[in-house]
Amino acid sequence: MSDAEIPFFSRIWLSWLVAFRVLFDGALAARVVGAIEGREPAALPQAPASEPPPKRAPEPEAPKERDTTAALQLLALMQREGRLIDFLEEDVASFSDADIGAAARVVHEGCRKALREHCTLAPVRAEDEGAVITIEEAKPAQIKLTGNVEGKGPYKGTLKHKGWRCEELRLPVAVAGHDAHVLAQAELEL
Repeated sequence: MSDAEIPFFSRIWLSWLVAFRVLFDGALAARVVGAIEGREPAALPQAPASEPPPKRAPEPEAPKERDTTAALQLLALMQREGRLIDFLEEDVASFSDADIGAAARVVHEGCRKALREHCTLAPVRAEDEGAVITIEEAKPAQIKLTGNVEGKGPYKGTLKHKGWRCEELRLPVAVAGHDAHVLAQAELEL
């Protein structure tokens, strides 16, 4: 195959593409006919210099990969202190409620310790749950409106949950070679 030859499957695509271009572009059709008859192809007419070249739409940016390291670190801390993943992955259907409750108490204590050690939490709203409050506008990142939501604020309703906000997150600095995806190492007793 010479440098001028096009591979078979590329020619299939090209024939489909050229068929539609020839159908809608008379100048290109004339050049194709000239090439088939063995004539030198005529140059396509150039656009006048005063016309700017057509603008191409900007290429969309590739979505950025999210950094999940902090979330994985927090999950690993919950596993280390409270064995959260072990508890959630355990099939508890065969255990009694008393056994599940006892295990939940241990998991709760350890996870609460890890959370309080590494994260400073504050409520989104200061009012007591059950209080009737009025807000001027809905801020979906802070307050979820439920029930019969109509129109624009002000909104008056009962606070069902205060919400939580992370004021400060203090995670350990990862050492070189640390794989954040390993939430708990496998253990091998020798």
